[in-house]
Amino acid sequence: MLEVTNKTDLNILTATVAYQILTGFDKSFRWYCRITGGAQQRFEQGEWQATQQAVKERITIYEQSLSAAVSDIYHHVFPLQQNHAFWQGLKSAYLKLLDEHPQFELAETFYNSVIGRIFKHQVIDNSVMFILPSRCFLAGHYRAKVVNSFDTTGTVRNLLDDIFKTYRFNLDFAHKEHDLALVEQVIRQHLSRQQLASIHTIEMLKPVFYRSKSAYLVGRICMPEQTIPFVIALMLDQQKQLQIDAILLEPADLSVIFGFARAYFMADTQHPAEVVAFLHELLPNKKHFELYISLGLYKHGKTVFYRNFLQHMDHSDDQFTFAPGIRGLVMSVFHLPSYGVVFKIIKDHFPESKKVTRERVKECYRLVKMTDRVGRMADTHEYMNFRLPLNRMVPALLQELQEECAGSIEVTSEAVIIKHLYIERKMTPLNLYLEQETDPDKIRHAIDELGLCIKQIAAANIFAGDMLHKNFGITRHGRVIFYDYDEICYMHEREFRLLPRSDDPYALDTLSVGPTDVFPEQFEHFIVGKKHLKLLLKELHGDLMTQAFWLGAQEKAKTREVQYFWPYSEAKRLINQTLTHSTL
Repeated sequence: MLEVTNKTDLNILTATVAYQILTGFDKSFRWYCRITGGAQQRFEQGEWQATQQAVKERITIYEQSLSAAVSDIYHHVFPLQQNHAFWQGLKSAYLKLLDEHPQFELAETFYNSVIGRIFKHQVIDNSVMFILPSRCFLAGHYRAKVVNSFDTTGTVRNLLDDIFKTYRFNLDFAHKEHDLALVEQVIRQHLSRQQLASIHTIEMLKPVFYRSKSAYLVGRICMPEQTIPFVIALMLDQQKQLQIDAILLEPADLSVIFGFARAYFMADTQHPAEVVAFLHELLPNKKHFELYISLGLYKHGKTVFYRNFLQHMDHSDDQFTFAPGIRGLVMSVFHLPSYGVVFKIIKDHFPESKKVTRERVKECYRLVKMTDRVGRMADTHEYMNFRLPLNRMVPALLQELQEECAGSIEVTSEAVIIKHLYIERKMTPLNLYLEQETDPDKIRHAIDELGLCIKQIAAANIFAGDMLHKNFGITRHGRVIFYDYDEICYMHEREFRLLPRSDDPYALDTLSVGPTDVFPEQFEHFIVGKKHLKLLLKELHGDLMTQAFWLGAQEKAKTREVQYFWPYSEAKRLINQTLTHSTL
């Protein structure tokens, strides 16, 4: 334990502790890269269960690394006995170490996490933390390290050959010539002759993006007046040979692939800021924090979100109010109308109908974090001691929080401090959408999406529990997403039963119902309320109301076979394309 008696000692101590924190970060990032770097081998060998386990392991390493780093600090100093000058000096010493560090922005977040752990998230002070970034990242500085540029002076086919000479896999294509011919055909159908002639570069990110059973080559086609996404989706066939599954050229397709309801990518890079900057150029409607999170750098994504949120607060004047939709029994949910997230706080007490505890609700949210969300469950992010300005609170909302969530908030003269908070992407609640929408085709699509959502969650080994349509949202792309997790569980934790058949009208009143019993035949009465919607759900997904479907889903879950659902339409898959004579 170092003793501080003068300024020189203080400088030595802060330099030592700063080095210790950065060493902890570097170890953590190497661990992250080791797991991420194994994605290609897992993909090539079709090790899908190992892929899912790697996702879970990578999520847990941050907390483990953080605990180790904080423990190391206590070998050098008693942190809580240090004065403000020590913490200011520590930040300055740490900042010097970050010069030219390729992951400086992630290292800043790790430093913040250390301070947060030591002070139990009670200290939010830019003089001792990196509330604001230490410097502005200039996109393009490391572009050559993360992007491959391909010559387009030859034919489309020559270009595709060049791409697959650069991105190599340790297994054979099943039908390479056929696949490449289909890709060329799709490109020629999508682009006019003038556009094809004006292409001057194809830029592809060097990292391959792995997730579940797919690998993606992500880039763009560059023309003088525009750029368009250029994404090649790869999979293995049943013989574990490589095949091109789709070529995606629409921004909407890329947006869904990088959606907030999917598992994080494995994309190996030493320059994440540059990768995110490139992706943001492809997806300008997505914020930087969303893209960091999609890469599995969710802790830094939270930091970037907070910075973005503070900036938005400085440039807006609307007030926090109740989120649209039916009030929840477990969560108080509110939003800032001008901002694209909702804020969720667990209530102090639940009604008798909710057989859950506060800790169980937290477990459910952790479970979703660790699960392959298959594009159907919204990602959530947990914050401690999140501060909101008191004068931006609608009085009725503040009153509800004080009455329903008193144990989770602290109100000062200037702020509402939320001790435990979840933040989630804002969507239109499905019940409101169905009330407001008049187009029969859109209503039919939404109900079909609702059924698919429930089924695909079940295929991910999750029983959604409370499947009222108010607990689902619909995105601007028309995709239905589940977002209420307080009653979810694994499929094997429920007993799916038939309703008894009897002429006795009181039979149901005397039915013995266990805490894990579920009666699928009753689903038609409560998933959606209005009769025409019930009939539509029964028409499209009537099997959801049968015991047979749920028992079948349980059996599939027992096999631990990893289910896969494409993040793009079936029509985009090459398997559904036919080569024309002009391409042969």
